[in-house]
Amino acid sequence: MASSAPAAALHKPVAHLRLLSVSACSTPPPTASAAAAVSTRGPSHISGVAVNAMPSSSSSPLPPFAEEKTAAAAGFRLTEPSFLESLMPKEEIGVDRFLAAHPEYDGRGALIAIFDSGVDPAAAGLQTTSDGKPKILDVIDCTGSGDVDTSKVVKADDDGSIVGASGTHLIINPTWKNPSQEWHVGCKLVYELFTDTLTSRLKKERKKKWDEENQEAISEALKQLNEFEKKHSKLDDGKLKMAHEDLQNRLDYLRKQAEGYDDRGPVIDIVAWHDGDVWRVAVDTQGLEGNKNCGKLSDFVPLTNYRLERKFGIFSKLDACSFVANVYDDGNLVSIVTDCSPHATHVAGIAAAFHPNKPLLNGVAPGAQLVSCKIGDTRLGSMETGTGLVRALIAAVEHKCDLINMSYGEPTLLPDYGRFIDLANEVVDKHRIIFISSAGNNGPALSTVGAPGGTSSSIIGVGAYVSPAMVAGTHSVVQAPAEGMEYTWSSRGPTADGDLGVSISAPGGAVAPVPTWTLQSRMLMNGTSMASPSACGGVALLVSAMKAEGIPLSPYTVRKAIENTATLISDVPEEKLTTGHGLLQVDKAFEYAQQAKELPLVSYRLSINQVGKSIPKLRGVYLRGSNACLQTSEWTVQLDPKFHEDASNLEQLVPFEECLQLHSTNSSVVKIPEYIMVTNNGRSFNIVVNPVNISSGLHYYEVYGIDCKAPWRGPIFRVPITVIKPIALLGEPPALTLSNLSFKSGHIERRFINVPIGASWVEVTMRTSGFDTPRRFFLDTVQICPLKRPIKWEAVVTFSSPSLKNFSFPVEGGLTLELSIAQFWSSGIASNEPTCVDFEIMFHGISVDQNVIALDGSEAPICIVARSLLASESLVPAATLDKVKTPYRPVECNLCSLPTSRDRLPSGKQIIALTLTYKFKLEDSAEVKAHVPLLNNRIYDNKFESQYYRISDSNKCVYSSGDVYPNYVKLSKGEYTLQLYIRHEDVHLLEKLKQLVLFIERKLEKKDFIQLSFYSEPDGPVVGNGTFKSSVLVPGEPEAFYVGPPCREKLPKNVQSGSVLFGSITYGTVSSFNEKDDQNQHAPASYSISYLIPPSKVDNGKEKGVSAGRKSISERLDEEVRDTKIKFLSGFNQDTEDDKSAWMELVASLKSEYRKYTPLLAKILECIVQKASSDDKISHQKEVIAAADEVVDSIDKEDLAKSLSLKPDPEDEEAQKTKKKMEETRDHLADALYQKGLALAEIESLKTNESTETSAKDVFEENYKELIKWVDAKSTKYGALTVLRERRCGRLGTALKVLNDIIQDDSEPPKKRLYDLKIKLVEEIGWVHVSAYEKQWMHVRFPPSLPPF
Repeated sequence: MASSAPAAALHKPVAHLRLLSVSACSTPPPTASAAAAVSTRGPSHISGVAVNAMPSSSSSPLPPFAEEKTAAAAGFRLTEPSFLESLMPKEEIGVDRFLAAHPEYDGRGALIAIFDSGVDPAAAGLQTTSDGKPKILDVIDCTGSGDVDTSKVVKADDDGSIVGASGTHLIINPTWKNPSQEWHVGCKLVYELFTDTLTSRLKKERKKKWDEENQEAISEALKQLNEFEKKHSKLDDGKLKMAHEDLQNRLDYLRKQAEGYDDRGPVIDIVAWHDGDVWRVAVDTQGLEGNKNCGKLSDFVPLTNYRLERKFGIFSKLDACSFVANVYDDGNLVSIVTDCSPHATHVAGIAAAFHPNKPLLNGVAPGAQLVSCKIGDTRLGSMETGTGLVRALIAAVEHKCDLINMSYGEPTLLPDYGRFIDLANEVVDKHRIIFISSAGNNGPALSTVGAPGGTSSSIIGVGAYVSPAMVAGTHSVVQAPAEGMEYTWSSRGPTADGDLGVSISAPGGAVAPVPTWTLQSRMLMNGTSMASPSACGGVALLVSAMKAEGIPLSPYTVRKAIENTATLISDVPEEKLTTGHGLLQVDKAFEYAQQAKELPLVSYRLSINQVGKSIPKLRGVYLRGSNACLQTSEWTVQLDPKFHEDASNLEQLVPFEECLQLHSTNSSVVKIPEYIMVTNNGRSFNIVVNPVNISSGLHYYEVYGIDCKAPWRGPIFRVPITVIKPIALLGEPPALTLSNLSFKSGHIERRFINVPIGASWVEVTMRTSGFDTPRRFFLDTVQICPLKRPIKWEAVVTFSSPSLKNFSFPVEGGLTLELSIAQFWSSGIASNEPTCVDFEIMFHGISVDQNVIALDGSEAPICIVARSLLASESLVPAATLDKVKTPYRPVECNLCSLPTSRDRLPSGKQIIALTLTYKFKLEDSAEVKAHVPLLNNRIYDNKFESQYYRISDSNKCVYSSGDVYPNYVKLSKGEYTLQLYIRHEDVHLLEKLKQLVLFIERKLEKKDFIQLSFYSEPDGPVVGNGTFKSSVLVPGEPEAFYVGPPCREKLPKNVQSGSVLFGSITYGTVSSFNEKDDQNQHAPASYSISYLIPPSKVDNGKEKGVSAGRKSISERLDEEVRDTKIKFLSGFNQDTEDDKSAWMELVASLKSEYRKYTPLLAKILECIVQKASSDDKISHQKEVIAAADEVVDSIDKEDLAKSLSLKPDPEDEEAQKTKKKMEETRDHLADALYQKGLALAEIESLKTNESTETSAKDVFEENYKELIKWVDAKSTKYGALTVLRERRCGRLGTALKVLNDIIQDDSEPPKKRLYDLKIKLVEEIGWVHVSAYEKQWMHVRFPPSLPPF
């Protein structure tokens, strides 16, 4: 997204906010608590790991409309109308002039697809167009995050009710038409459809009500306890003690409920049916309303697919959240569409909002219509997914959209590459859709444009501009600047392959509509996310005009028109990398389009390579290294005209011919031929770049071609040429001092440094002075490395008074480093005093002969040779292994063609899904994450369309889900299933992934971290001599030492062979900071180190079979035969009457053969308990009791008790074996008593005869007292019987306590029967609010099925 918290640029892999939005408020007051407050703007791109991605456009309260603001520096004073105009900037891009001349070309006839977080159809200004047509034609969730499985079909009872998927009885409205009488049912936890912000608000409001009800229950429980204590001052009697304990347990339970309250939200039931014409959907939201008279299914006004009737629903007045329903797959899937952030609605409002009563707040193209394509996945906090992106492209083509706006993106490994880029090219080239996207919010450093907007040839990337009027009005800053500028955080070009990156600029802030659930009509956001729809709205005006006047519409023509007529924001050539070709001007672009009406619809595509090199293919010339600037280089430019795919060979391709005059913006540096003739098959020419004599720093040049017959067209193509000539540093260590730098608002200082070979980290000191009001600075560094994301470090520093601050960060030796220091655009804007900055940069480094250390699992250490090439450095190695990863292959794979039209590509091909199932087990609770090396950390630059995973347990409870940026999740001990879902149209590619290796990474607890030791001798790890602690490296002199493997005793338990322990190793320390400084004293340059877990110790099996050998062969054979027969019992099917009869015969035979053999009788009891009970449940339970009695009768309890009381000699093997056998016998006895008790309780609950009940009570109690002689009846294994006993005695509070203790034992997955029992106990006490709370959790713990992908 692209709005921005001024301090945080959000176009990055989370911090990479994949939604390019920066915060709503431009400059919050700086912190006064510290002279220099530093915050890091998210993870650097060194790792490429995402932290968390979600829309983070934040809001800012709107200033009073009547208040006037002064902008003296700009020479104007705002009035109310001009203030309102500034809230939705349009004048900056010529919209006012254009609409004054062409009032009816206000976007009418233009259709924009909004690829974003989902547009709210109920938001202000998004109902109709200026000419009365529906504003939003369709609302689609392309991610699947709102999908509900409705494949279950039910029929209504005679009273017109059905049982919903949640188990709730629902009344069908008798007026609803349903010829088939088949009702598709599904359910969903409603919080899964809401944003975190909305969920947080609802939780607070719902908890307030719940707390009131719980407090009433606590008061009543306390009253009962006090009355009991008053009545019984002495608790001599055992029953009185237990009764008192029960009342206390009730009170304690309620208090613990309040402490552990965690509202997971109510469940909503979804019902779908076909009314004979269309599919209809109704939603039951009683649980959300909290009022049984509200939210009933029968009161719901049925919806159908939004595109058919354009109707939406509201869940409840409490949430005020609107939603749309779409039905797929013949009613088997219902998509409930909500937004996952206010971002998309804000974006849509900028592009096309229409306010008939407030025209000054209209969007740029109030006549345009919209299609909302939600690409932000609610399950992932609003990150876009490959599935969402591809489905959105399919929808844009299906709806015949004219434009796409996409205010999402992130850094990329390879520009202009990947599956999504291929499909986007097809959408532009074949289907003629104009694709506009935000460039990113990762500035102010160069080469920070993100994918897809700033890195893709067919997409128009937009930078964010702020005008004086916006500063004064939109941002309500005290004093506006004299001139407009690019926002500090707006991303800059060029791309890694030399393309310009930013195409044009547009206003990057606005006060625009937001969803109704925010409880406000509009808010302020700024970012390239806002600039993109501003430009898109402007282009929609152009489209509207071209359609009205019959001008052929082509993305190629439109792009040329807007780029060649944009107004320069700065005359400095290098600023093109910031602003693109300039600020969009709609009126001038239309004049250009009118004049170009008869010209061929063609775009020139560039492919550039350095002479002598066939790869890589580039889109510009980008010289960034010192060596490249010391010599002349020659480049071949291949120029290929690109026609739309439906172009006629004879009428368009064959006659195409253009004579172009070539120009260089600096002929002394870039030499070119004078003319070329271009035909349909293209043309290549060479250029020569000679940067030898240019000064150090940034230089930008262009080679462009002008049509000799129509020079008014401007550049027909451009070859961007960026040359960065770095400075070389001297000294030991090498250092750069920048003194007395003067900064005003928005000022940026760039320095380009040739990082010395051998440097691995930098230490920086920044001093500020000479200012009055607080100052905020952006500090960015960037290095470009082939086939890697830019290596970026960034920080935001606020100085409330003159002071000093230190930083350190890693660098890569031999690569040019850009240092960018920027005073935030609105910081100090009202002050006349510039900020004076002194900046000192010092390079340090310890080079080692191997950057990745991999210990192979043997006892041998690894030798490391370290050098310092720059200056003397302290060598203080430190290595920690803090994670372990285990490889897995799938246990199951499934390929299927996806059934719905939303997964059919415009080419007609159906997308295919590969589902891989992995199983893993945790012996203890841990934080884990899935890692797929082939696919992770790439979304746009990936040839596979989509990846998505989820982790669930045996109860189908989903604990975690993710896509390209997996997150850690805390899991309890147990067995888990991970399903990985991969999509592509090519089945052959998916076939290759059927055995895809996946890693489960687990964090070790801090106490289990392994600190590795270092040695000066190769035998050190074994002998224990020659420990290496530290040394001083003299420049150029190598020093060697060994890193040893971890001790066997320190290896984590339950880690299988083949797993890998991994962590980091550092070699140096930060030298220039004070000890009191909050910086980490270890050097920030760290490297990977790993250890392969070797095979387990071989068990030689000594003494095995010694005692067995004392028995004769025939005795041992008889025992083996007996045990096999017993084992066979459990696998015997009893599905039919014949099977049951055969089983009974076998049981009788074995009983006769092995009389009173306890293990046999225990196995028979186990089989009877496990078999499905017949219709006669009492008979089944009596059968259990009879089998249990046989087990009990087979055991000599006196002999057993005597044997268990004896302590055998630990060295006496026979005695130990006898003890083990006795313990097994005790367990058989306890299990039999336990099962008998359960059966007695079940019979008691089924019978109503009082005399029988009394008799059963006596037997139950007698059985229970026998059980507690042998085992702890409150333990996890037997506690359920204690719960039933306490319940029978009316001590429900004690029953709840025991049950809770059983449930909290996480040695096994949650058991549904225990939670069902818990709800029954709570209801019997009368705690309705607790019962409702527990029932909501049942849908979390025990969902009926796994959700759709």
